[in-house]
Amino acid sequence: MSDLFDPPTLAASPPRCPPRGRNSTLGAALRVSLRWLTARRGYLRADWTDWLARIYLLLGVLLMFGPVVWLVLSSFKTPAALTEFPPQLLPYGQKSVAVAGHSDPLPVYRVNWPDGTTRELAEVRRIGIQATLVDPAAPGREYRVNIRDRQPVREFRLATQNYTEVFSKFSFGTYLWNSVFITVVATLITLLINAMAAFALSKYRFNGRGAVFLLIVSTLLIPPTIILVPNFLVVSELGLLNSLWGVIWPAVATPTGVFLLRQYMLTIPDELLDAARMDHASEWRIFWRIVMPLSAPALAVLAIFSVMWRWNDFLWPLIVLSKAEKFTLQLALNAFQGELTTQWHYLLAMTVITLLPVTVAFAFLQRHITAGIASAGLK
Repeated sequence: MSDLFDPPTLAASPPRCPPRGRNSTLGAALRVSLRWLTARRGYLRADWTDWLARIYLLLGVLLMFGPVVWLVLSSFKTPAALTEFPPQLLPYGQKSVAVAGHSDPLPVYRVNWPDGTTRELAEVRRIGIQATLVDPAAPGREYRVNIRDRQPVREFRLATQNYTEVFSKFSFGTYLWNSVFITVVATLITLLINAMAAFALSKYRFNGRGAVFLLIVSTLLIPPTIILVPNFLVVSELGLLNSLWGVIWPAVATPTGVFLLRQYMLTIPDELLDAARMDHASEWRIFWRIVMPLSAPALAVLAIFSVMWRWNDFLWPLIVLSKAEKFTLQLALNAFQGELTTQWHYLLAMTVITLLPVTVAFAFLQRHITAGIASAGLK
């Protein structure tokens, strides 16, 4: 009877594994990287080979990321800061202050007086080697000093107007849309055409299959500049000059993509395709529902390659496009370089913006790149 009045005991539920989301994957990658960086050959202390390896890795990081860091920091510098010597790593600019009676802020200088004291004053005007300065707190009195007795007061300042003025002064949105359209459409068409060619060369048996594959791969030996004139004549006859499609179509089929996808598709068992044919699946359905999903790592590698090729392409768009409204970002960058002057602050800002899409594409597809390249060379 006592069992009837005892409270029911709840069975202990097994512990739930936390979901392995993007944060957990990133945390695991950081832990593995930290463990690898702190690993050492010596049992009690680091061996000399450990220090040599770390110095080598540090040097490699500086050589690879140093120019990128310099580019990003320089894109926030003013035109005057870009031309100063010796150059500074951080974006420093001259300090300015608002003074009563003057509509624009005045530059601030540190003046060295004969008695050895220094004072920060705002420069009103300069005539020759004589500069007229005032105290921002008491602008009624003027001081005239030699320009050699004053030094500009510098402060950390980000010239964000380099980015904002690009959008207002130039047709940046048009250039960005042209580059995005060419890159996305060309990448999709490249993946489709190269995948179909690789599927036929890897899974169909016909006379001359090896000769066709050898002919496709042998086109890698032809320099791209050799076929510029024939491609231009073909595009001109088709009426695709000054058209974005004239930039897209000539290079949608790449021998590198065919080779990469064919080598990867050779690893797909033929039994899967035979089983699908026994279930009355069409060849197109086999290609789209079986081969393409299984080739995702290789397709990701080809996608990042195609994005890099199309986004950074300069020579072929320069030949095909002559109207400014059809320019890509790479051609727009060239427009900032004039015969007499170069607007370096705008040029550097746009260069940073052009690096972002490739960086984002690599960040999202980097999980498949190593697997795709490694698996493509198994057969």
